Amino acid sequence: MNQRLQRLGDQIQRELAVLIRDDVNDPRLTGFVTISSVKVSSDLGYADVYVTIMEPELNDAMSKHSHEEGLKVLNKAAGFLRTELSHSLKTRTTPRLRFHYDEVTARGNYMMDLINKAVTKTEQTSADDDADRLDSEDRS
Repeated sequence: MNQRLQRLGDQIQRELAVLIRDDVNDPRLTGFVTISSVKVSSDLGYADVYVTIMEPELNDAMSKHSHEEGLKVLNKAAGFLRTELSHSLKTRTTPRLRFHYDEVTARGNYMMDLINKAVTKTEQTSADDDADRLDSEDRS
């Protein structure tokens, strides 16, 4: 991707973050939308927007299934967001927006959660072993 497309993608990412936060008022979009990247096609026809949605309940929040409703809402609002985006972009045409679930970020968050659980379990096991060792020394 050349530098011009990268700068345009970055600008679209910043503008969309504000627009989604302030102007998309759909009750089905309950979570906090994070835009991880925007990839603009070389002909400026399309912009693929990769998002994750942080839901208030974290039961299964990072699965693709839990994002389907939010992605439908964002894809329905794509025309409105494109129109609003055209007011702030200084380009002749505004790319059509396509929203996608960002599996890389979600998978990274899932792996960090697993690492944190493993570290916590290791620390707990170590603390229990130390307590058992001290307890056996006190009996001797």
